[in-house]
Amino acid sequence: MTPKKSVKINILQKNNPILREISSVVSEDKINSIGIKKIISNLKGAIDSQKDAAAISAVQIGKPIRLFVISKKVFSDDRNENTKIKDLVCINPKILKSSKARQLLEEGCLSVRYVYGKVSRPEKVTMEATDENGKKFSRGFSGILAQVVQHEIDHLNGILFIDKAVNIQEITPEEYAELLENL
Repeated sequence: MTPKKSVKINILQKNNPILREISSVVSEDKINSIGIKKIISNLKGAIDSQKDAAAISAVQIGKPIRLFVISKKVFSDDRNENTKIKDLVCINPKILKSSKARQLLEEGCLSVRYVYGKVSRPEKVTMEATDENGKKFSRGFSGILAQVVQHEIDHLNGILFIDKAVNIQEITPEEYAELLENL
């Protein structure tokens, strides 16, 4: 058996017009298709290739469909150390509820490298989506996870965090490399 080749996934950068498209809904009959499974696999590979990745949307790899994956890295396992944490696949996500209370948190983006800023977002959200097996789910998120969900849904609507951010700062690639060393 030949070893599986590692495919480098190209993450689109801020000047790419695809990032400004409103992503299309994934039809129910396509959710379990080979094409969607491949996109999910590529998204997971892209997350794993980036030490600082919290999540990534399909549009960021050139597939403007309503799909994103939240990295298992951002879920803390406070239940049981034997529990296997998995990436969370969200197909056709919708925010059903948002808290009135807001938080101003720093954000960065795999598609806006070396740039950070603070974005005001609701502290809590409830999202409905479909998982990679075609099962609908509804889940509440707070803190950083609420921020991640909203950031990714913005991507699906053609919005980059820099459109909403204040106190935007750019760092050099060398400063970025140093930050990664401390992760």
